[in-house]
Amino acid sequence: MVDSPGWPDVRVWGMREGIIVEVSAADRIRLETVVADRNSPQKHVWRARIVLLTADGIGTVEIMRLTGKAKTAVWRWQERFMQEGVDGLLRDKTRPSRVPPLGDEVAARVVTLTTSTEPAREVTHWTAAAMAELAGISVSSVQRIWRAHGLQPHRWRQFKLSNDPNFAAKVRDIVGLYVNPPAHAIVLSVDEKSQIQALDRTQPGLPLKPGRCGTMI
Repeated sequence: MVDSPGWPDVRVWGMREGIIVEVSAADRIRLETVVADRNSPQKHVWRARIVLLTADGIGTVEIMRLTGKAKTAVWRWQERFMQEGVDGLLRDKTRPSRVPPLGDEVAARVVTLTTSTEPAREVTHWTAAAMAELAGISVSSVQRIWRAHGLQPHRWRQFKLSNDPNFAAKVRDIVGLYVNPPAHAIVLSVDEKSQIQALDRTQPGLPLKPGRCGTMI
């Protein structure tokens, strides 16, 4: 151990050639907090322990025994702390995806097939599995493309019109009551509720009172 001039709270320990770990009092507090916190991810705990043990003068072999990590792992996180401090121990470097991204041509083809073609089988709409089989890509890739382009083939938007020849005139009459009701008139709308059976009331009807209508008995 050697003293760092001008830094009374810093302990410097020699390691491999060219590698020096400096642990300040503030860094030690943060590292000990990570180790003591039961909610800390285990990978953060053993990384912090490696640095703390190094600061206490423990050799590499003993650190390997106490943490259960290989020599390369000990050296890696000692170097990471030296370069980036405590924050470097708590952050994993991003790695490039092993799966190459799909090109724009593939996404455009999936969108075109989804919007302009129909499934070959007797089904009502495209499924992710069927589209993946046709396009030659994975189901998750199809789902990502659909999500990015706001496509939901399983959801239909439609409006059914009556074949009554007087339908338009009836619509105008009914809508007109709401848009421009007669003076001193009350417009009531009654609609059929399918699959719902009208049963008797569980509570007795209320009598007619000023300012309130009576209820059915």
